[in-house]
Amino acid sequence: MPLRRIITGFGFAALAGGLTCACLPWSVALPDLSRFVASDLARAYGVVLNAADAVEITLLPLPRLGFRAVRLTAGSEEGPVLAEGGTLSLQLNVVALLAGRIDVNTVALDGATIRLPTGAGDTRWAEPVRLLEARLGTDGSAHPRRISVSRAVATGSDPRDGTPQTAEDIDLSLSWPHWSAQADLSGRFSWNATPARFTVTGLRPVDLLGGDASPFALTANWAAGTMTAEGNGRIGADGLKMTGRGTFQTRSLPETLAWAGGAVALAPFVEGFGLDGSFTMDGRQLLLPNVQVTFGANRLEGAGSVDFDRNRPAIQATLAAESLNLAPFLAETLRMFGLDAGEAAGSDWRTRSLALAPLTGGDLDLRLSAGAARFGPILAEDVAASVLVRAGNIEAALNRATLAAGTLKGRLALTASPADPAITEMRAQGAFDGLDLAAFLGTLRPENWVAGRAQGQFMAEGSGATAERLLSHVGGHAALGVEGGTLVGVDLTEAALRPGVPVRRAGRTAFERATLSLRFTDGVGQVTEGTLEGQALSASLRGRVFLPDQRCEAVAEVAARSPATEAARARPTRFLIGGPLDDLAVRSVSADTEPGSRGGSVLAPNALRLPTAARAYAP
Repeated sequence: MPLRRIITGFGFAALAGGLTCACLPWSVALPDLSRFVASDLARAYGVVLNAADAVEITLLPLPRLGFRAVRLTAGSEEGPVLAEGGTLSLQLNVVALLAGRIDVNTVALDGATIRLPTGAGDTRWAEPVRLLEARLGTDGSAHPRRISVSRAVATGSDPRDGTPQTAEDIDLSLSWPHWSAQADLSGRFSWNATPARFTVTGLRPVDLLGGDASPFALTANWAAGTMTAEGNGRIGADGLKMTGRGTFQTRSLPETLAWAGGAVALAPFVEGFGLDGSFTMDGRQLLLPNVQVTFGANRLEGAGSVDFDRNRPAIQATLAAESLNLAPFLAETLRMFGLDAGEAAGSDWRTRSLALAPLTGGDLDLRLSAGAARFGPILAEDVAASVLVRAGNIEAALNRATLAAGTLKGRLALTASPADPAITEMRAQGAFDGLDLAAFLGTLRPENWVAGRAQGQFMAEGSGATAERLLSHVGGHAALGVEGGTLVGVDLTEAALRPGVPVRRAGRTAFERATLSLRFTDGVGQVTEGTLEGQALSASLRGRVFLPDQRCEAVAEVAARSPATEAARARPTRFLIGGPLDDLAVRSVSADTEPGSRGGSVLAPNALRLPTAARAYAP
């Protein structure tokens, strides 16, 4: 082989070897280099670098310095720690390096623990931010074009109560080209053992650090939901201010709140929840001047606000909807108090806690209106309601509603006992007038058994740590009156004229007026007045209703008004009404029968029985 080719081959091999060595990282102990880099970072950004003496150097394709066991402090070596542990990699600008200064193009921090502020008095990041702001104010391109953090842990404290907080598995990437005023930030992290991802695009860091407004576009997602927002924001002396439009969606509000470490009023009653509309955020106050709210299959529109300036978030909203389906909410409320006799209630309602703490994690002032609201099979119209939640207190008011051509209103107040927060004190009252019983009961079952116009009122109060204990302490009264009514499916006049003969399940009983009054003491309702007056008969009712056991024991006496039936008037026909409240049975019995006795012929079996689908809404 010619000598020239051998020399050329050795030359290329030497060049390749040199390039390979230049591309490979190699570690050397250069304390002076470490001090030079540390002094430059301290002068430019107020960050002091402490690291192992060995520096990892890579020359090609671009010079890079790597430091192990790093410790970054603010201001001085004894200053507050910004980050510690892991490795720090700095990619340097070649032109600046030849001029004898350090200009960092890319920063990569791997495996470190980042120390965030632990309270309002913790200003460890204030000086680095101030120097960065001054540097960018002088030269908008004097910044690294890429900053990345990988496999990091961030520690800090909850600004509400100072409890320690930790985010793990942090991966962040900030891309900010020298030729652009905009930067993009993306990342992922694990919070409370649940991963989350986010991206922020279109940021103008120079404007933000200078106190001016910057556009932004945010997307975030976590296990139970997503959030998007776009608009403009700025950082002022009084905090962050943003305006724009956003969307928030979660398939489970309790799950999202448990993950985020927050709480709002009545959250356990809500699963799927969403917000969509314009917003303004000023410090810790979020204003929603035009918002659409969804929960379950419901969609409402209106305005509201959220105040995060206290340990308890405070929500105010005025919302309206064309129609609402409140059946799931009402069913859950009834199950809390053991008023759902269906299988869905389960057998634990008697011992289920009624403590208000899980429901009053924040303040709420909500005003609702709807053209129609459905409570299971019941449809109310022109509904106006309000809900007020404070610490240890819930007040719900039905200010007006039209139901079966009648008017309805009511109020429920729940208060945690001052002596024992586990005990809930309840007070409820309501009234209705002009209710068409035929139309109302027709929504609950295929066949109507009573018709007429009804009016009534009730008041109840009690206290207890469980539903069973509360029902066992209920006291109050209830009154019902019906004008111009009809009992369908039974002819009580015929029954009174033919005592002892099984009553046929047919016919009608017209009456002019019926009244029923009950007084409750310790969960037992005593019938204080029960009368039915018609042209052909009169009837009376006496008995008791047992709320804890959800059953009834009563006797009705029916007497015909006929001159030819003096005997029947002397010994009125009696009917025993008893059994579970959702499955009452009526039987004709002998004259000396008292509540609780057995025997007699059955009158209209299960005549008062409600369909299964209705039991969750009308006990």
